[in-house]
Amino acid sequence: MALGDSLGQLAATLSNIVHTRLELASVELEEELARFSSGLLWSLTALFFAGIAVLLAILTVVATFWDTHRYQVLLGLLSLFSFLSIAIFVWLRQRLRKRPGFLAYSLAELKKDSEALRGGSDPAKE
Repeated sequence: MALGDSLGQLAATLSNIVHTRLELASVELEEELARFSSGLLWSLTALFFAGIAVLLAILTVVATFWDTHRYQVLLGLLSLFSFLSIAIFVWLRQRLRKRPGFLAYSLAELKKDSEALRGGSDPAKE
């Protein structure tokens, strides 16, 4: 009976470990989805500003031939939207480079579990 109890406790422990790791993986997947959708939104915003910059560049060429100083205003707006577009692209690029690997935390925890089950380390100390 003692062997059966030990095997039952081992099965319960392994089940709890798997459950905990799946919850962690679920949270990481939700975070990755949030990062992806945010990145997509900012990419579309940057593309919008880039489109405005191109439109204003075309209007600036046309306005250059007008008699007044209207093209200076268009150049100012062109500069503003160009700056915004470049700033968002640079920010997004840095953000994507700094993100953790896919399921990095879940994989690290599974590695710790594997080492603990082999007797390689004590998970309580970490």
